[in-house]
Order: sequence, then C-alpha cells, then structure tokens
Amino acid sequence: MKTAEEIMTRKVVTVNKNLPIKELSKLFIENRFNGVPVVDDDGNVIGVVTQGDLIEQNKNLHIPTVIALFDAVLFLDNEKKFESDVKKLTGTKVEDIYEKHVVSVSPKANVSEITTLMAEKDIHTLPVLDGEKLVGVIGKRDIIRAMA
Repeated sequence: MKTAEEIMTRKVVTVNKNLPIKELSKLFIENRFNGVPVVDDDGNVIGVVTQGDLIEQNKNLHIPTVIALFDAVLFLDNEKKFESDVKKLTGTKVEDIYEKHVVSVSPKANVSEITTLMAEKDIHTLPVLDGEKLVGVIGKRDIIRAMA
C-alpha cells in the first residue's frame, strides 16, 4: 500500500497568519488549492486554512439566546462559539479564520490511514510532518490520483 511520502505534494505553498484574506482568496483561485498550511515566522505549522473557512466567513450569524437576570447576562447557547463566529465573520487576516488544531500525518502513514482520517475528521488538506518539519501536503486530489 502506498504511503504519504509517495502521494503527497512536495512543493508546499504555505501562508502566514498575517496574510490578508483577499490575498488568500487570490491564492486559492490562481492555484486551485482547497487549503494550505499556516506557518509561523519560524516555518512551524500552526494550522490550516481552507476554502471552507472563507465560505464560513459569509454565513449567517446565529445570535444566541440570552437572559438578563439582575446585573448578569446569561447565555443559553455557547458564548465562546458566538465570540469565535463573530471573529471569523469580521476577520480580515488568515489568523481570524484558520483552524488552529493541526491534524497531520507522518510520511510513513499509509493511504488507508490517511483516507480514514480525512473522512472521519472531514479534513481535505492534511500536512505531512517529519517530526516538526513540513515535508508535504495531501489533498483530495492527491488521494484520487493515488487511487487512479
């Protein structure tokens, strides 16, 4: 069975969290990317940003139900989720919309593991890390190409 290092894209385009969202949009359109790793100033992967994150930025905002009780305001829905949604909707940089929880694979991971991970976690852009070093990225196209 093929491994991540055999099917991954080796020329990885990354973005910094300070990149304006307009520039990110252009990058996706010009290169037909679904997502790219987000790296810090030292080149360490700190997250992934996808077309889905851009689309989510334009969704309707659900205003949570609140109850005012004396001097307190009680949220009946998740207050942190609301704050996160507001930040994403009003964001102007990658740092406002990217997924900070990095799900990655090692170069030795086999395609079966990768496809299971992508399906179960609904991930379409998967960084390939050798230790802390970014060595590739796997997207849906890479999986389909490996199957062909």
